[in-house]
Formats: sequence, C-alpha cells, structure tokens
Amino acid sequence: MQKPKLLVQLRTAIRSLNYALSTEKCYVSWVRQFILFHKKRHPIDMGHMEVGEFLSYLAVTKQVSPTTQNQALCSIIFLYKHVLKQPLTEEINMKWAKRHEHVPVVLSINEVINLLSQFSGLPKLMASLCYGSGMRKMECHRLRVKDIDIERMEITVRQGKGNKDRRVPLPESCVESLRVQIAFVKELHRKDVLEKLPGVELPYAINRKYPNAGMSLAWQWIFPSLRISLDPRTLIRRRHHVHPSVLTKHLKRALLKSGIQKHVTLHVLRHSFATHLLESGADIRTVQELLGHTDVKTTQIYTHVLSRNNSGTLSPLDKLILTDNKIKEQRHEYSNQI
Repeated sequence: MQKPKLLVQLRTAIRSLNYALSTEKCYVSWVRQFILFHKKRHPIDMGHMEVGEFLSYLAVTKQVSPTTQNQALCSIIFLYKHVLKQPLTEEINMKWAKRHEHVPVVLSINEVINLLSQFSGLPKLMASLCYGSGMRKMECHRLRVKDIDIERMEITVRQGKGNKDRRVPLPESCVESLRVQIAFVKELHRKDVLEKLPGVELPYAINRKYPNAGMSLAWQWIFPSLRISLDPRTLIRRRHHVHPSVLTKHLKRALLKSGIQKHVTLHVLRHSFATHLLESGADIRTVQELLGHTDVKTTQIYTHVLSRNNSGTLSPLDKLILTDNKIKEQRHEYSNQI
C-alpha cells in the first residue's frame, strides 16, 4: 500500500491532536514553503542546518517579525516530531527568535462607547460581547445556544486557547439582543430540520456517542451563517457559524466612522476589557481567570497600560505647569490686594 503524501500525513497528525483548522492551515503552509525553499528536497533528508537557512531567509530576506519566524519554526518542529518521527537535535533551540515585548493597544471607555455606537445589528452584539466578556474573536464565533445562561448571567466558553473551558460574565445590556438572536436561531434550525440538512459540527466523538446531538437546538451556533457551506475537513455540506472575516469588515467600517486613530483589532476589545476591570479595582487573579490565562504573568502586562503608573507619579512637565499656574495665581491675588 502506497504511503500518503507528506502534507496529507501532516494534516492527519494535526487533526489527531485536535488542533484548530487555522493551525492546520498555518502549519501546512510553512512546511510547504520550507520544502519549496530547499528545491523540493524531502525533509527527512534535511536537518537543523537546513532549518536554520530557511529561518535566516525569513528574517533577512523576507524581514518577517520574530513571532512569524517562531511560528514557522513551530510548524517544522511539529513535522519532524509527529510525522517523520525524527525530532530535531537540541541545536534547534538556538534558532528561536527573540520576541519584542509589546504593550497592548487599549481603548479608553469613551473610545469603546464611540466605537460600539458605529456598529448595528448582529455585528454590534458580537463586538459588545467581545468587550463585555473579554472573549477572543473565535470564542465568540463558536458560541452555541447551550453556552448562554441568562438566569445566571454567564457565558461558558468551550475549548478556548489551550483547550480550556471557562465562565465569563454575560453583559446585562446584551441580554435582550441575545434573546432575539436565539429566537432567530430556533426558527432557522426548524427550517434546517425540515430540509433534512446534516447537523452542526460537533467536537471530538460526541456525534458517535450521541448521534442526534448535532440536530438538537442546544448545539446550534448562536451566530450561524445564512449560507450552507462545505466543511473543509469532513466535506459535509452543513450550516457553520458566521465567517470570521464578516466581523472584521464591520470593525474596519466602524473605525473609519469613529475617527479613532489607534491600530484596533477585535483583540483590542479584549485588552480593553482586562484593563478597564483592573482600573475599576478588580483583583488581578479574577481577571486572569476571566481571560483564561494559565500564568498570571500574562495578565500582569495590563498593569502597564493603566491610566496612571503604579507609583502614581506625575510627569515633570505636569509638575512644572502646576507650579507655574500657582505662581501666576499668587501674583494675581497679590495685584488684586494692592
């Protein structure tokens, strides 16, 4: 029996470890570029020297960021470890690029109000949830009906980053819009059942254990696509959640209308959620749990973007201006006394 092609083996290994589709596309793309760079030589005939040459090409010729360079290296390490069963030597540890420590972009409360007011309809609800609960973009897209608990005013985020579940607050201002959206999902689901469409995508082996789960209302996407599309992995035509690019397009339009000049992505709403919680006096451990961070050090980066620094020290320029103003006031009072 002929062995599958290398990239097919790579995809199989990625799926067996339940990696996200976006990760699969990324890894396959980098491995393909690595092979093409070395004129289609098979990776089993190469090693850390060839990997180093490829990374140098990315850094020097392509001038990619350290994060992108490390992403390429992760993809190649995965190939050698899980597909070729030939892990790279320890010398590969010297190839990691040093990442820059970036302070996250954060919007002020007035800027968030301004930005959200530029949205309407479904995109406004999704953007409001991203800010109001601190969810990542794809966590919001992948919400299902069963994940919303209006009675307890909380949302359960399933299979977040690191494959972890967590609970986040449900903003009260979003409740009525969510009720309307769930009613729409219920009606759309009823039509899909009548048309005998396959059920929604389910994680792991739930479909085998509970064959009808994908057809139940509880498992339906909160934000379903209006179109039936082909599942890229199973090749089944079914209803998926709304495409991630939709919300990104609406964000770009909202930014133009708002006049905000910062580099804003949907993840900035998550940064703003964390920063505003800390500014209002929330405990950093609580914020860590809400964001789903494994290490509190990751959460501590938001302490660097608070409205004032930890010592509460004023800038020397502000002190100078305050002193100058006081002198002017004293002179004014003295002249009035004369």
